Formats: sequence, structure tokens, C-alpha cells
Amino acid sequence: MKTQIFSTAEIDQAASALAKGELVAFPTETVYGLGADALNEAAVKKVYAAKGRPSDNPLIVHVADIETVKRLVEPLSEGAQQLMATFWPGSLTMIFNLKPNVLSKTVTGGLTTAAFRFPANETTLALIKTFGHPIVGPSANTSGKPSPTTAQHVYHDLHGKIAGILDDGATKVGVESTVLDMSTSQPAILRPGAVTAAQIEAVIHTPVATEVHQVGIKETPKAPGMKYKHYAPAAQVEIVNDEDWSAALKWAKKQSSKVGVMATTGRLTDLTLPSNVEVFSLGKDVTSASHLLFAGLRHFDDEPTIHYILAEGFTPKNLGLAYMNRLKKSAGNVFFEP
Repeated sequence: MKTQIFSTAEIDQAASALAKGELVAFPTETVYGLGADALNEAAVKKVYAAKGRPSDNPLIVHVADIETVKRLVEPLSEGAQQLMATFWPGSLTMIFNLKPNVLSKTVTGGLTTAAFRFPANETTLALIKTFGHPIVGPSANTSGKPSPTTAQHVYHDLHGKIAGILDDGATKVGVESTVLDMSTSQPAILRPGAVTAAQIEAVIHTPVATEVHQVGIKETPKAPGMKYKHYAPAAQVEIVNDEDWSAALKWAKKQSSKVGVMATTGRLTDLTLPSNVEVFSLGKDVTSASHLLFAGLRHFDDEPTIHYILAEGFTPKNLGLAYMNRLKKSAGNVFFEP
């Protein structure tokens, strides 16, 4: 299969491919998603095959209006409607109880709930409206690898496996949406993102749970990223705390091959870097670091001589919580130890 790159002027062609049951990657403000008709079970199955994704890992359904969600789910609570009014379109995914038999179990992982998102990307909203159906949209990468933030990242992983990629340039946020479970008595964040618990609580005036148990091997996760390995390059990533950089670079200097270093510009300026270190700047702060994290991991993944990546850690608060969630998963929770 030849994978076509669609420009933003070719939305009709991208929608036509979706209508034929093909897969088309699409941009959001967070990462690129892998789109298929959410109401076409055969098309949805192709998503799992193209990504190498476990079949019990449910998919997020992307919509271009709230009415679509209302047709598919049980009546929305007042809190859910307030959150939609505040954060949609945007980087908040919400899980709701479904009406009977409205979505295939291939979409839901066999659950009676589904996750919905109204992305803040005009190109993709135009695609969904032109197509006329909601589309599923897991990250458009090989399962377990760093998420794609450019069309080129998608092409690297999936060319020859999907019909097309709708190219709208680099994404703006860089880490996936916050996933909020609204199907339970207490709302719970299952995956942190740019929308924080404090922001959600300020809208619904209800405590939001943030400590979610690890999903067991026989359990089906309600949201992506809860059970399987994610965001991992071929090299071993090690997270470096502030006080350990000097020791980490001494260790790096002793390695027989190049070592990757991902850190903010201020951090890189302060460090004395050995000659065998290759750097990737994460910008000036946690906002830019979150935006560039996956791009940095992919940068080093293209260099087979790099077996270790030292990455700057941040305080797990607000956006730093989302950054550290993704970085810990990519590192297998490994921190550099002097």
C-alpha cells in the first residue's frame, strides 16, 4: 500500500479514504492520531493491525460536535456538560457509559464505556465534519514507541500500512490529552495531560481522584497508557534528578559509544558536556519540554549507536505531572543512580 500525504487543501480526499474503510492519520493539538470510521468495525480492526496494538486497549473516539456524544452515551451529567463547555474543543478526553450497542466492542475493548475527545485542530474538525462520522484515533505510531508529533514521525512508523496522512505541521502541545473517567461516582484522571485536576475541580466543584491503580494483566484498561509499555525508544532512557547531573555526565564520559542527553537550554548551558554526548534541547521550561519530549525520543531512536539517553526530570506538578508520566513510561521508571 502506498501511503499518501494529504495537504490541508485535500481534506475531501482524506475523508474519501476513510469512507472506503481505510486508515488516515490526522493532526490534533497534542499528537497525531490514526483515524478510522468509528462505526465500521472492519476499519477499526485495521487500526490494531497497523499499530500492532493489543486488542484489549480501547480507542478514543474523536468528534466534531457535542451532539454526536449525546447520541452515543447515557445522559450527560451537569458536571460533564460544564467540562465540555469549558474545555472542548481541547486536550480533555472524557469516558462515559454508552447506550447499548452503539459502538463495536473492537472500539471499546469489550467495555460498556468509551472515551471521547473534541480536538482543538481545525483541520481535523473539518475532516470529521466532511466525513460525517466520528473517528477513532489512537496515536499514529507503532504501539509502544514514542508518540508522533509530526506527519514525518507517522510516515516513519506506518508508511505502507495506512492509506494516508493529513499533514498540518507539528503539533502544539506534544503530550496526549488528559483522560478523565466520568463513568464512575467520583471523576478520576486515568492519564494526566495539559488539563489538570485543579482546573477540572474548579469547574465541577467535586474532588477528582488522581491515584489510579496499576491495571492487572487480566484487566481491560479504560484508557490508553494504563497497562502496556509506552513511548519507549530502542535506547534505555534514564531520568536524571537535578543533583545527579554531574555524576551522570561522568558516567556518560566512560561509555564506549555516544550518549544522548535531553535537557532544557538552561540546564545544557550549565553543564560541562563530554565529547561523546549528543544533546537534544527541550527548550526553556516544562511547557516546551512537554512539547518536544516525543520529538527528542524519536531523534535518538534514529541513531542506532546511542544505547542510553539521559533525560531531565521535572517536579510532577501541573504540566510537569503529564511530562513525568510519559517520561517514566519511556524509561521504564528508571532513574539514574550515582
